[in-house]
Amino acid sequence: MQLITGAQLGEVICLRLDYGEDVLEAITRTARELDIQSGVVLSGIGTLYQAVMHMITTTAFPPVDQVVTLEGPLEVTSICGLIADYQPHLHLTISDTRGAYAGHLEPGCLTMYLCEIALARLQGVQLYRAPHPETGIKQLGTRPAD
Repeated sequence: MQLITGAQLGEVICLRLDYGEDVLEAITRTARELDIQSGVVLSGIGTLYQAVMHMITTTAFPPVDQVVTLEGPLEVTSICGLIADYQPHLHLTISDTRGAYAGHLEPGCLTMYLCEIALARLQGVQLYRAPHPETGIKQLGTRPAD
């Protein structure tokens, strides 16, 4: 375990996505355009007509992922995660009339009626991800802030 302390919430940015916009692409583009090197997704809600996510299917190394594509209408109940080195690592929880689904948000999550997302810039830390020396899994770390 590694504790990363000293981060302060900075500016909060709210996004409104319209029909057909890709959720991950919009968050990634916003991080680059607004220079959010380190950040947190505070809230994400809305609707999708298509969701793409992956989930792990094994408990061994290396992990094996399964990509799942669901067609809408889908209700977004939560998007959460961190931004490190401008790259979001996000998880998504969605539901339809049959049940709820959750996984790692992938490109191809397409907005139906709307999607509203709140991001916050983190100050005082510079988050990054680097492969773990034994597992190769990219893990969160921090560099000294400028």
